[in-house]
Amino acid sequence: MTYTGPVLVVTNLDDPTTDLVIDELHGRGVPVVRFDSGDFPATLSFAATITSEGVNGTLSTPSRTAELGRVRSLYYRRPSGFAFPYLDRQTARFAVTQARYGLGGVLASLPGCLYVNHPHRIGDAEFKPSGLAAAVVAGFLLPPTLLTSDSAAARAFVKAHGPVIYKPLSAPLYRNTDGVSCTVKVAEVAADEIDDAVSGTAHLFQQRVDKVADARVTVIGDHVFSVRIDSDLLDWRTDYDRLTYTPVPPPPGLTTAMLRYLAHFGLVFGCFDFAIGREGQWWFLECNPSGQWAWLEPETGLPMVAAMADLLERKTT
Repeated sequence: MTYTGPVLVVTNLDDPTTDLVIDELHGRGVPVVRFDSGDFPATLSFAATITSEGVNGTLSTPSRTAELGRVRSLYYRRPSGFAFPYLDRQTARFAVTQARYGLGGVLASLPGCLYVNHPHRIGDAEFKPSGLAAAVVAGFLLPPTLLTSDSAAARAFVKAHGPVIYKPLSAPLYRNTDGVSCTVKVAEVAADEIDDAVSGTAHLFQQRVDKVADARVTVIGDHVFSVRIDSDLLDWRTDYDRLTYTPVPPPPGLTTAMLRYLAHFGLVFGCFDFAIGREGQWWFLECNPSGQWAWLEPETGLPMVAAMADLLERKTT
């Protein structure tokens, strides 16, 4: 089948990964309509009808108009979200809800569209307990893990499985007392550091893998790009200047497990993180359904941008 409709790209203004993919698509003559949900309604509008063939109508930006019934694919990256700062709080809450379930619902219902990934499926996969449970079913090795709001259970887990690290279940940005944006880091924790404050919310504790390296495996459709990352860091994402990268084949069976994991959530793209143990085992840490990946191409020469463009173009070989 030959596709002639546009690729929709939903992301924020500052997204260099998306910039590379759009440049590649433009070079191929593929029409692209890029927008941020935060543009609505100031510079983004839509008019959709529900027909016997599904959602139809138009979506318009200042420079492009897309026919919703002809969209070939939608690349859902990291939009900023709906905001109505000029409205009072109660009215803004109403407007955000209508935008989310209106425009958001339309974008999630495009007929014949390939989603990379579908926003609802991204939402499902971003629940870390769901991802860890799916990882076990898919066949990955998983370090002993505790999810809890019970300080006694946390102390007992640390004593039984130490050394143990603490991980946030999600990583929202927040501001410290100086107004600087921060995020919660992965860190090792001792039993005597755990107090009754644990009961204040949910926490994730996991046995620290005695690792020799990490691996990031990016699955883009049928393409698997596996990279070993060497450093002396607990969390390699804290200092990219100290990393070295080596393309490596994944261990036998791992590709099948990754595809099984993605199929469980209805995804066609994912960034998998593994810790490589001293015995050579690859321990599953997480899969980000909208993770970063483009920085690895200049470091390794792997043709990742072209693979993503192929997927969005719906190119057949």
